[in-house]
Amino acid sequence: MTEFVSQWDRLIKNLGTWKGSFTRFSPSGAFIEDTPSIVSLEGIDNNQTVRQVLRFFSSTDGSLQRERELVYSSLSRSVLFFDGGAFCWGSLQLSPFADFASEFGFIAANRRLRLVQMYNSDHHLDQVTLIREALEDQPAAESPPLDLESLTGVWQGEATTIYPDFSERTVSTRLTVERHGEQIVQHLQSEGVDLRSSGQIEGNRLRFDTGTQPVQVLLLPGGASCTGPLVHEWAKPVFLEAGWLIEPNLRQRMIRSFNAKGEWTALTLVSERRVG
Repeated sequence: MTEFVSQWDRLIKNLGTWKGSFTRFSPSGAFIEDTPSIVSLEGIDNNQTVRQVLRFFSSTDGSLQRERELVYSSLSRSVLFFDGGAFCWGSLQLSPFADFASEFGFIAANRRLRLVQMYNSDHHLDQVTLIREALEDQPAAESPPLDLESLTGVWQGEATTIYPDFSERTVSTRLTVERHGEQIVQHLQSEGVDLRSSGQIEGNRLRFDTGTQPVQVLLLPGGASCTGPLVHEWAKPVFLEAGWLIEPNLRQRMIRSFNAKGEWTALTLVSERRVG
């Protein structure tokens, strides 16, 4: 019950009417389409129940195209919230021949950014959907498109991890990102972790050959990034990550991790500031 109350209280921080758009991209980061949207999250019965209404509009004439309503008073284990209201929804168990997806949600004052990664039954990245939103009565300028220069430097912060038993752990982190010609070099340091990696710069994509399965990072509009394999090889650990450059020197990243059996093992939110 304690875990439920904590999670529900964190969900409530997302209440409001959020106006924005759903933007679809190909696996390589090419723009496909943009659909204006309004998502309303309303607390009912002293916030014991939430009514969620999703409305999608035509990008040409603004007419309502479709609407969907959900009412719920409990949360599935497939969605987890952090203290500030950030959240992630996704599969708890991957299987060899099934689709899987993860949605990452960040919130900062009157803005939200969400990102959905969808993989098909062959475990190929199928599409990426970026959702940029602001409270309807508090319009705000979104972050500029993410580029490599915005990421380079030394970032210090904290990483909070939620585990399947709802326990949480917070550790300090330090990430150094450097550019050397057409290569990007990263050095991640944390408690028990000292990891170096390098990748190739290909326009708005960064490609890392990790030795197990290649990972790409898409640099997207609104300060967003999308990280994951183009193809997930079954029986190997995998992680999916989304990031948001909220301010020029403030970034959040969220990582959803699975083991070689396809079992979800951890969800981590990193909040970091550029210090050099």
